[in-house]
Amino acid sequence: MTPVSRSTDSLADILERVLDKGVVIAGDIMVNILDIELLTLKVRLLIASVDTARDMGIDWWTSDPFLTGNRQSQGQLEAENRELKERIEQLEQRMQAAGLPAGSDEHTQIDAPPGDRVRSHERERSGTRR
Repeated sequence: MTPVSRSTDSLADILERVLDKGVVIAGDIMVNILDIELLTLKVRLLIASVDTARDMGIDWWTSDPFLTGNRQSQGQLEAENRELKERIEQLEQRMQAAGLPAGSDEHTQIDAPPGDRVRSHERERSGTRR
């Protein structure tokens, strides 16, 4: 009979070692139907203690307003978003007042057929007009 050696490591010891060093689990999940790729999920999982993660330079949870409960920065984002929307509105109103449709290229004639737009743009570059 051969002697069987048993590890004296408990689950707590193994967990402590894993959290101290960190473990990376990586994998891809692909969903295909008839050789047509419908979905690909790339899974990258890091299991480590907070201290180990900080030593690695990973600390995104310290600045996340949802996790920190710091709603002030969330409120700042909302205020900035409102301000940007107002500025876009003002710019669109100025463009309409100047007779330009919002979001168009100033070198393109909007009412011209598609082929005519290209020729018109080329003429503007060369300095000649119709």
